[in-house]
Amino acid sequence: MHTETIGDYEIECSASQVPDSEDWIANLVIYGPSTNPMHRNDIFPLQRVAVDEVFPTEAAAEEEARSVAIALIEKQR
Repeated sequence: MHTETIGDYEIECSASQVPDSEDWIANLVIYGPSTNPMHRNDIFPLQRVAVDEVFPTEAAAEEEARSVAIALIEKQR
């Protein structure tokens, strides 16, 4: 799992291996600003992204999730 802070947002990119396969799927959650430092405000709950694609490696799936996160954050600005 890859965690990164971009501006006020915290993103978590992860990958899950497809059962009975060597392929991977991309997962993403985005947390936005919160008034309570002990509570993370998920503005994009954990879900699969790039739903029509599978990836040959875990790293490739996580990179795709990161690309989606950046696009979503840029869209909000």
